[in-house]
Amino acid sequence: MSFTFGAFDNRQLLGVVTLFMEKKNKLKHRANIAAMYVYPERRRSGIGRSLMIEAIQKAKEIEGIEQIYLTVVSNNKPAKSLYHFLGFNTYGIDKKALIIDHTYFDDELMVLFV
Repeated sequence: MSFTFGAFDNRQLLGVVTLFMEKKNKLKHRANIAAMYVYPERRRSGIGRSLMIEAIQKAKEIEGIEQIYLTVVSNNKPAKSLYHFLGFNTYGIDKKALIIDHTYFDDELMVLFV
């Protein structure tokens, strides 16, 4: 099961976030945030926060969900600040998780207990 939330202005998409639930029995208490994106010209306007609040609220409404997980590129300070503000905590670092143009980036692993 998954839910994708979008923010629009006059039918123009400004941002999206997807919430999906784990399917395996031993992981069904977990949900994940993926595909969080706000167009650059609309960042720092509260759209990302609103989208995340909607996704978190939806997860809380689903029986059995106890934890919400996400990953964020370690050098993405604005996103990390938002996630910390919303109550997410870092529990690990995935070293060299991404490579873009021959440059490695770490992913920060975060969780919110609901």
